[in-house]
Amino acid sequence: MELWQAVILGLVEGITEYLPVSSTGHLILASGLMGLDTPEHKASVDAFNIVIQGGAILAVLGLYSSRVLQMLRGLAGKDAAGRRLAINIIVAFLPAAVLGVLLDDLIERWLFHPIPVLAALALGGVYMIALDRWKIRPHRGQDPGHDDAAGATDITDLTWRQALFIGFMQTLAMIPGTSRSMMTITAGVLVGLKPKQAAEFSFLLGLPTLGGACVYKLAKNLMESSEAGTPNMFEVIGWGPIIVGLVVAAVSAALAVKWLVAFLTRHGLEPFGWYRLALCVVLGGAIAAGWVEIGGPGADTPGQTPILQDATPDTPSP
Repeated sequence: MELWQAVILGLVEGITEYLPVSSTGHLILASGLMGLDTPEHKASVDAFNIVIQGGAILAVLGLYSSRVLQMLRGLAGKDAAGRRLAINIIVAFLPAAVLGVLLDDLIERWLFHPIPVLAALALGGVYMIALDRWKIRPHRGQDPGHDDAAGATDITDLTWRQALFIGFMQTLAMIPGTSRSMMTITAGVLVGLKPKQAAEFSFLLGLPTLGGACVYKLAKNLMESSEAGTPNMFEVIGWGPIIVGLVVAAVSAALAVKWLVAFLTRHGLEPFGWYRLALCVVLGGAIAAGWVEIGGPGADTPGQTPILQDATPDTPSP
């Protein structure tokens, strides 16, 4: 992998990881158009796309350091609200952690193909448009310029049942093309959070989810390479592109997170729904033209890692 290719993939990962637009679809397009989805490189590129999620994790750690410290104080018994938030993040993470490991190979075998991915993109777009018009737009319209979606619940006030609901919604992001951010943000809105607050909980939930994905996929790549006697990700791609990808992903994710919070406050979810529908058309056209490939040789073989299931909950895992 050339450094410029690592920069592009880092940008794609960082920008789309926390936006409800499906990082899967974008990484499929980027990897395919750059010729990185060849059989000999696919497994290593797939692992690379998961590992550079570490950059997105660093971005949230930096931007939400006060919340992270609040949770650490809570776990130390010094902040009751921080303890509730930390417990709820753990509760929300558990469904993906369990189901991600159990269903990983089955999802790769049966769902990482053009029709399921394109269907997930399209259905997700329709879902967000409908949810915005039902839950967000009517309340925002009552007070223009302010985000007055139902309720004023802070993320530290969530119950464990609400957190568990968000966690189970996150597991749906194991379906390629769905988007972990879409499922967790919309789930937060459904339990009464404002879009801005739902996004904050989604970002924090991404810390264990994406962290688990990085560790799980990296270990899987190294183990499979060792057993098969084939080069691992570091030997195929090189340390330089990996470091560059991580740095670019961190910077671009930080900018994307700050932009997303402001955008959701003013415009809600509907624009992302329309964007997903447009992406579905573009990706479908690229697949029909033979420019990119979803699945392909080896895709039905357990252990082959698909191109980033939205960061996601295919981790101990979207």
